Amino acid sequence: MAWMYLLIAALFEVAWAVGMKYSHGFTRLWPTVYTVVASLVSFVLLAQATKTLPLGTSYAVWTGIGAAGTAAMGILWFGESSNPARLICIALIVAGVTGLKLNASDAPPDRQPPGVEERLSEEA
Repeated sequence: MAWMYLLIAALFEVAWAVGMKYSHGFTRLWPTVYTVVASLVSFVLLAQATKTLPLGTSYAVWTGIGAAGTAAMGILWFGESSNPARLICIALIVAGVTGLKLNASDAPPDRQPPGVEERLSEEA
């Protein structure tokens, strides 16, 4: 389920990036509201994914899908350049994300960051 959260979070990252383009520097109300909501959903889902997936892998996959997806939207929707060098770079991002996914463990981390266990036991 964590990978599904991460994928949806990355898609919402693309959505808020596109929304930011339409907001014209946050000067248009509804595109700005859309952008803020999409970014909040993206962050919440990313946080859910990092509960069980490694932090480094989660963040790299999230930003990689977001970057490749945003670049693809720029090409397809906004008519941005699609020269071979740019397409190769996007393909490298996708290859890196795929490699991280294939080599990631779904097991929870062996240990928590310093201080987390103490705070968790205090809350219980």
